[in-house]
Amino acid sequence: MTNGAMASNGIRTLLAFAVMLFLAVAYALPAQAAGQLASFLDKVQPGELFNGADRFGEPSGDPPIVPVMRGDDILGYAYLNSDFTSSIGYSGKPIHIVVGIDPNGVIRGFKLVDHKEPIVLIGIPEEKVVASMNALIGKDMGRVASGAERPPQVDIVSGATVTVLVMGDSVSRAAVQLIRSNRLSIDLAPGTAAQAEIRKINPSEVEIRDWQTLLGDGSVRSLRLTVGEVSDAFRQAGQTIAADKPETKNPADNFIDLYLAPASVPAIGRSLLGDAAYERLAERLKPGQSAILVAGDGAYSFKGSGYVRGGIFDRIELLQNGQGLRFRDRDHTRIPVLAAEGAPRLREIALFTVPTDFAFDMTQPFELQMLVQRNAEGRNKSVLNYNLGYTLPDRYVTIETPPAAPPPAAPAPQAEVPSPTSDLLTDQQIADGQPLWMRMWDMNRINIGITAAALLVLTGIFFFQDWLVKRPTLFAWVRRGFLLFTLVWLGWYANAQLSVVNVLTFVNSLITGFNWEFFLSAPLIFILWAAVAAGLLFWGRGPFCGWLCPFGALQELTNTVAQWLKVPQVRLPWGLHERLWPLKYIIFLGLFGLSLYSLALAEMFSEVEPFKTAIVLKFAREWPFVIFALTMLAAGLFIERFYCRYVCPLGAALAIPGRIRMFEWLKRWPECGSPCQRCAKECPVQSIHPEGQINVNECIYCMHCQELYHDDQRCPHMIQVRLKREKFMALSTPASRGEVPAKTVVTHKGAPIERSPATQSE
Repeated sequence: MTNGAMASNGIRTLLAFAVMLFLAVAYALPAQAAGQLASFLDKVQPGELFNGADRFGEPSGDPPIVPVMRGDDILGYAYLNSDFTSSIGYSGKPIHIVVGIDPNGVIRGFKLVDHKEPIVLIGIPEEKVVASMNALIGKDMGRVASGAERPPQVDIVSGATVTVLVMGDSVSRAAVQLIRSNRLSIDLAPGTAAQAEIRKINPSEVEIRDWQTLLGDGSVRSLRLTVGEVSDAFRQAGQTIAADKPETKNPADNFIDLYLAPASVPAIGRSLLGDAAYERLAERLKPGQSAILVAGDGAYSFKGSGYVRGGIFDRIELLQNGQGLRFRDRDHTRIPVLAAEGAPRLREIALFTVPTDFAFDMTQPFELQMLVQRNAEGRNKSVLNYNLGYTLPDRYVTIETPPAAPPPAAPAPQAEVPSPTSDLLTDQQIADGQPLWMRMWDMNRINIGITAAALLVLTGIFFFQDWLVKRPTLFAWVRRGFLLFTLVWLGWYANAQLSVVNVLTFVNSLITGFNWEFFLSAPLIFILWAAVAAGLLFWGRGPFCGWLCPFGALQELTNTVAQWLKVPQVRLPWGLHERLWPLKYIIFLGLFGLSLYSLALAEMFSEVEPFKTAIVLKFAREWPFVIFALTMLAAGLFIERFYCRYVCPLGAALAIPGRIRMFEWLKRWPECGSPCQRCAKECPVQSIHPEGQINVNECIYCMHCQELYHDDQRCPHMIQVRLKREKFMALSTPASRGEVPAKTVVTHKGAPIERSPATQSE
């Protein structure tokens, strides 16, 4: 056998082994995903779930549950929420909670055992988030499973709404599924008795109706609230602070007009969506799957903003038979306008498909619960719930008589529960055709336009910098105005503050699996990063650090006020300054190395950036973070841009690729540095070496040196040029050029005498 044949056989063997290994892993993964409770039990003590419990029994069933025991007595069972239902949180990864439930279906305890939620890891104490779920303790989930009660509502934690709602929903839904599987032997007969009639969608009802008819016959249900009515409701609930913070000043203003309709019912769907859109919806729906249409107009948004990053609509919940469902972005399709004749133009129209794992019957009564939030004291929020009920009109259904003797076990659902992995795959398969990032760009068209216009203005400033800096007063107002825009609109309003976390996430995604859609889902951040990348090629890091960073703008503006108030300015000796500026590079390299080990840990240490505190959360945060941010700003009152110079890891991250810039826009004279030191002494961030060259790694492109470069009153080189020009002009008078002046007339003893140039010289 030749060497080539032997090599070929060896390759085939390796390929066969790789295929076998892949099949073995693929076969093993679903079994592992079916139940992960055992892998988390070592993080829980039995007594944390049941008072007095001392040990766990053996797992049983699929998904598994584990007896929690005291001696030989079974106090109840432990289950893992993510084994029974999807628990994908803000981070896009599951939140794992071990829950203790007694044989009567009452939740007795729980413990958060694993999560990747950055909003919990950073800034918000985990204990506060866990404590928000105490409303579940002691809750009889048997009554919820039977439909006698609604699912319990957890307390909202400001800044972690999505995380808290996912945790509460997943614990409740998992408990209901466990009880309905009859594994706890709880009698649900009182709440789940056989129906007196069987209702099905009537496919022959296809009449198209206009908007007013749909409203009048109950095909579309509505909830209408004014700002004053909501304020009164908060006041009656004892939440006076929230009551005094209305969305608009006029109590008669429209708070929300909320509309609800079942879009998967053929006649209603065709009326509201039009034939073409309804056909696309029908093709996407699986047999038995439903879709609802939710629309709203007014000062309050039923969509909220949780789905933008966390993927969950945290302000609405679909309720039926004691179970609740919060829709995710993959269930959502944006509808621009309603097709029904006479329908109003509404600000928000959303089409939601109901996931197949949620037991939903369109022919039975259901409710849409809307969560109304208002700011209360500090960062806390006050919450009210409004429910919009819906019952499908009889004309859309057919009614059948049930069998005389239905099987006793008919009401109980089967124990087979899809695993979280397969559940997610099913939802992805039914996702609408328009990606989330495209919807986000469509929703932010105005903000995108304003940002693009600001970037064009900044580009114009840079390209016409020579013309501007020759007019120092105008340039000063242009710069301060742009910095004010950056701070107020770009930072505090749009929250478009770039962070070193963006850099670490980008690098991590290149290693673990890059996905453009993740970065495109935040349009302003994406646009700014694209602008920064282009700016690095032309000007280095200066365009961002000096013009587009909201925290940098805040530092410079506060320092400007400090100088106006005659606050003494400190200028560090060059030797000390030169040894301090590498600190930010050390900080960045430390964060970068830490991100390769644990991105979540690196995000936590990235709090060395005060951006989140000062810009995103506007100082509404725990006192250690506020004190740190204020300390950095206070230092900047005496040393201009102290944080930018010595601490900022993002500035260090941008300075490294900034060395590849293609052009040199900042001009220098041969005399700069030797003997002239004026630019070096007046540079606000000391980025000019005593030898005269500009350190682009430290330059924020404030263009103060360019003002001096063209100023013939302050720049020694330009002063010499001016003096030479004035001397030349003085020597260039008519007499000095030898020109013959005109005759002049003088008087002598009252008689006029004309004198020629010759006699004048005499």
